[in-house]
Amino acid sequence: MFLKKDKRPNGRIYLSIVKGFRDPITKKNKQRAVKSIGFLDEFEDIYDDPIEHFKDLAKKMTEEEKLNNAPLEFSFDRLESVNKDEVLRKNFGFVILSYIYHKLNIDYFLDNKQQSLNIDFSLNKILQALSFLRVMEPCSKKKSTELLERYFMDSDFSIDDVYRSLDYFCKYKKDLILHIHEYIRCEYGRNLDNVFYDVTNYYFESDEDDFRKKGVSKEHRPNPLVQMGLLMDDEGIPISFKLFEGNTNDCTTLMPVLDELKRDFNLGRVIVVADKGMNSGENIAYNVIHKNGYIYSKSVRGAAKEVKEFVLNDKGYKDMGDEYKFKSRDVNTNIWVTNAKGKKVQVDIDQKQVVFYSEKYARKARKDRQKVLDKAKKLIGLKKGSLNKGAYKYIKDEYLDKETGEILKKDDYLYIDEKRVAEEEKYDGYYLIVTSELNMPDREVIERYKGLWKIEESFKITKSQFKSRPVYLRKQNHIEAHFFICFLALILIRLLEKETDFKFSISQLIDSIKNLSVTYLDENYYMLDYVDDVSKTFSEILNTDITKRFWRQSDIKNLIANSKRKDL
Repeated sequence: MFLKKDKRPNGRIYLSIVKGFRDPITKKNKQRAVKSIGFLDEFEDIYDDPIEHFKDLAKKMTEEEKLNNAPLEFSFDRLESVNKDEVLRKNFGFVILSYIYHKLNIDYFLDNKQQSLNIDFSLNKILQALSFLRVMEPCSKKKSTELLERYFMDSDFSIDDVYRSLDYFCKYKKDLILHIHEYIRCEYGRNLDNVFYDVTNYYFESDEDDFRKKGVSKEHRPNPLVQMGLLMDDEGIPISFKLFEGNTNDCTTLMPVLDELKRDFNLGRVIVVADKGMNSGENIAYNVIHKNGYIYSKSVRGAAKEVKEFVLNDKGYKDMGDEYKFKSRDVNTNIWVTNAKGKKVQVDIDQKQVVFYSEKYARKARKDRQKVLDKAKKLIGLKKGSLNKGAYKYIKDEYLDKETGEILKKDDYLYIDEKRVAEEEKYDGYYLIVTSELNMPDREVIERYKGLWKIEESFKITKSQFKSRPVYLRKQNHIEAHFFICFLALILIRLLEKETDFKFSISQLIDSIKNLSVTYLDENYYMLDYVDDVSKTFSEILNTDITKRFWRQSDIKNLIANSKRKDL
């Protein structure tokens, strides 16, 4: 603030204290009178030097404002319209993601790499923007670039710069994943004795090529696919990922990913936890040969007769309340592997089988089956059915009338296959786990296997909340970079979950980040109108109260700058 002296037409000088500021919307310098004083000659008999007196007053008012002691006063024109090109509301909630991003020193990694590159845009700024927006407002790369004006983020790059950066993200992906791992290990602690693995796929609307190929879609789509194998630690934080051609069989993806993991991360023995899709003789043999352990699920309904009898036999079960029981046994079993001559041979191994029963899971299985049976009955009413997937698997066709011997038309006689329903019902609620860990307590085997839900949740997050598809990119290295950005976004939100002591769901965290926005008032002041329990926790992490109502633009810039400090 400063003292302004206006000479009026009558020659008298009028004094006022004025505040100068740069309008963040119009980018123009403005002034606003904050205190009218009066004509200079009226104060000459009161103060020895009125000019110096009121200059000191302006200085004092400036200092009080800096200390946030002075009341805020704004005046508005009621008839003023909003310019469609003005962005009055901006988000600063991404600072909590920035805090984790910089805690992992990703900026240091990229800035070092960029020193040897002849490019005029910042890889670090682009990766921050793309990964943060993937959490808050997932969309195409082009749309992301256009949306940046809604955020207090550096955006001095073009869409062409973004596309060019994808080549570098693909190139440095492997080294950056290892870099991130090392900082997670140092900053948060990480145990890789137990790793979880699963595979999903993403479909594309584009035509097939050497990478995007048609295969077995998780969403039953006929489109070309890309397969993703994801490794995760026991806290649900991603470790690494690898993309495969769309027609790659799920169970064949494990060995290449584990090879890279153990080589690049210099790991010792790990125990791999995966579902029945990974339970193949080749994968078991691989783990045994490489001195790893495994915990895999195994289909009860598809198991051998002797295994089914063991599961259904009440002998040996240990009860854990009214709705839960378990038991185990050590067995010598055969697995099929391919020998050096390329032939399939049987190999004997020792294995522990752990079976547990949950009445809760049984009720859910019966409920889910009833929905399918209801659909099957409707199909029968429409005289449509075949021995196919879904509801059709419970519909039986009879072509021969047992009383008359007449051959019937297929649509004339359809009914529910009650024998199949009864056979499936016997195994509702039962789960079978096979493991190499003969000495591991049964409860620990079960608990480790149950941790697999976190990786399934991670796939759900990337597909639904991060909208990892549709993918509008065609080059393989750009597709690799896109999924790396999704992978990084997943790491950031999972680490935020850990930072907040797992008190909030992923949806709650994302909603709070998105809602931490401020609206421009005047004189470089903004107003916050949203606070929740999550944002209060963010304040504790950042060691700054981010729930206060009024913000100066300089305060927001300082908050963002402080989120990049390594000493918070």
